[in-house]
Amino acid sequence: MRYLMTTLPTGDEPEFNEQMAAEMGAFIQELTASGALLATGGLEPGGVLLTSKDGDVTVTDGPFAEAKEAVVGFALIDVRSKEEAIELSKRFWRIVGNGKGIIQQVFGP
Repeated sequence: MRYLMTTLPTGDEPEFNEQMAAEMGAFIQELTASGALLATGGLEPGGVLLTSKDGDVTVTDGPFAEAKEAVVGFALIDVRSKEEAIELSKRFWRIVGNGKGIIQQVFGP
């Protein structure tokens, strides 16, 4: 089962330091070697919003007023269960410290 783990800004994030970089690097290497990690990355803060209504598509450039709810990073994983996805996310947060994230199952091919 594939899950998308996303991180949201809280304003309380710790500064990225050498120890965190080393721990995160080892964690990512472990997940990559096991085949669980399919993709990971950070996202630009602005983005582009597309809104479709009655066949008309409106494009709006960010940043947006509710940036506190914007996704700032992600990891796409392939694991056996929701519980395993939660455990991997807990390991991530133990490395990073403060923060907030969402785990969602990905459906489809």
